[in-house]
Amino acid sequence: MIKTEGLRKKYGELEVLKGVDLEIHQGEIVSIVGASGAGKSTLLHLLGTLDKPSSGSIFIEDKAIHSMNDRQLAQFRNQHIGFIFQFHNLLPEFTALENVCIPSFIKGNGPDQSEARALELLTLLGLKDRADHKPSQLSGGEQQRVAVARALINNPKVIFADEPSGNLDSKNAKELHELFFQLRKDFGQTFVIVTHNDELARMADRMLTMRDGKVEI
Repeated sequence: MIKTEGLRKKYGELEVLKGVDLEIHQGEIVSIVGASGAGKSTLLHLLGTLDKPSSGSIFIEDKAIHSMNDRQLAQFRNQHIGFIFQFHNLLPEFTALENVCIPSFIKGNGPDQSEARALELLTLLGLKDRADHKPSQLSGGEQQRVAVARALINNPKVIFADEPSGNLDSKNAKELHELFFQLRKDFGQTFVIVTHNDELARMADRMLTMRDGKVEI
C-alpha cells in the first residue's frame, strides 16, 4: 500500500529525515511515535504529498509519488488521501455540511451528489442534527468528527492523522480512537497516525518509533 526507500528531507542544512525505509499494508492502522523533533510530522507530510522529499522514493498503491509534479500531486491527494489534523481546519463561514463537501467539490462532483454523501457521513458520525451548524456552534469533539467526515468524503484509500486527539479531552479522545477502528472495519481504509497519546499508539496494529530522523527497527 505505502512504501518508502531511502527517504530523506532537508531544510537548508538541517536534515530532518535521514533515510527512512517503510512499508505499510492495506487496511493497517499504524501509529508513529517519538520525541518532538524526531521527524514524525515531516514523514507524515511527505507520505501525504503535502511536501516533497529531498531524495528517496515514495510509492502509494505502486504509484511513484516522488516523481509527480505539483498538479499531479494535488489530483492524487484529492482522490486517494484523507487528512485529519490536531486543529480541525474547518472554514468558520461554512456549515458542517458545507465543510465536508469541499473536497468533493474540488474533485468535480456536483452539489446533489456531494451533499448526499456528506449528510450520509455526518449521520454515520452522529452529527445529522448538527449539519447546518457552523464550527463555532460545535464542541471540540463535534468539530473533529466533522473533520473526519471531510477526510472520508472522497472514499480515500489512506487516512493520515497528525495528533488527531491532541486538542480533545480524554472522553472525546477515546471516542475518536474507537471511531478510527470502526471506520477501518466498515470501509477497510489504512490509517497512519502520528500521536503522543500512548493509548491510541498502543491500540494500533503496529507502532513505529522515530528517533533522530529514522524509524527504529
